Amino acid sequence: MARNDGLAAGKPRVSVLIVTYNSAADLPACLDALSRQSYRPLDLVIVDCDSRDNSVEQAESLPVGDLPRTVRALGRNLGYSGGMNAALTLTDAEYVLALNADACPRPGFVERLVARAQAYPSAAAVTGRLVRPQNASSEDLLDACGMVLIRNWRHLDRGSGEPDHGQFLKPERVFGATGAATLYRRSALEDVALTPDPEDPEADTSPEIFDTLFHSYREDAELCFRFQERGWDVIYEPSAVAEHRRRVVPKGRAALPAAINFHSLKNRYLLRAYHQTWGNALRTAVPTLWRDLLAIGWVLLREHSSLPAYGWLWRHRRKILRRRREIQGRKNQPSHRLDAWFAVSALPLPKTSEDPRPESLDPASSAP
Repeated sequence: MARNDGLAAGKPRVSVLIVTYNSAADLPACLDALSRQSYRPLDLVIVDCDSRDNSVEQAESLPVGDLPRTVRALGRNLGYSGGMNAALTLTDAEYVLALNADACPRPGFVERLVARAQAYPSAAAVTGRLVRPQNASSEDLLDACGMVLIRNWRHLDRGSGEPDHGQFLKPERVFGATGAATLYRRSALEDVALTPDPEDPEADTSPEIFDTLFHSYREDAELCFRFQERGWDVIYEPSAVAEHRRRVVPKGRAALPAAINFHSLKNRYLLRAYHQTWGNALRTAVPTLWRDLLAIGWVLLREHSSLPAYGWLWRHRRKILRRRREIQGRKNQPSHRLDAWFAVSALPLPKTSEDPRPESLDPASSAP
């Protein structure tokens, strides 16, 4: 387990968790950006999901300044969820920063997320302002400024693909946060953890933070549903900026590998199976049904490789229902708290006696 000794008292330790899968091309820029973060105590935990390139060698050998580093090769592909769960067992830090290998935090990123989290004990997660890598031949684009829900049960990254004209510069509560670059409070993760499947002989005995049935994609949104249902907040901090080279976007679905589309399709139904109430199902029936019909038509006509997703859902129906019972049974918030997020993209910050962001931490100071 990575540890920092002799560190400044009073500052919580942060572990950066990175799950790699054929990520060798992205790691140099990512690790270099992390080595330039001023926040301490900070350490790295990198877990590899059976990469076929030299991701492990890169993770072990690339320079990271004075940052302690732990690298673990799993030897099999457990997906993002399984990889993150494994990474979480390798650190006991008070905060963990989930970071994709294709994300590069700008200076001050970690410090600003921690400052916001420390000021708001209700915050389970704090996410920053993600932008697409700058390109001299095109205008600057946003990547994610928090996550929003819409009435057909899609969850979208706020501002994704929009030209960056300085919008979304106010700290706010949002429904959720992308797993590409978000700071999580460990106590919140432990509060919403799921019980491992008792009927799976290969299941880890540790509680599941990220649901392994999701494997990859939408697992970050599912975690945020659990946060909201247990009364935790997710906060957007615009002064914390990171670049994210997003590969998976809805418009590019036809060009994506079959495995990505398979998990994306099955996971949209898993989200609803776990979290949709009967009242919400009635209120959102028309847009949700229309979306389902479009999805089925697309799969039947154009994307036959995703048809097995429906069979997978049927075969795992008992596990899914068991998990729904656990999630619904542990809710301590009324249904209207979650339903409200289908109508708004953001809410004011919860009341606090102080704002942790001095003038030096305004969004303009995050420019590269």
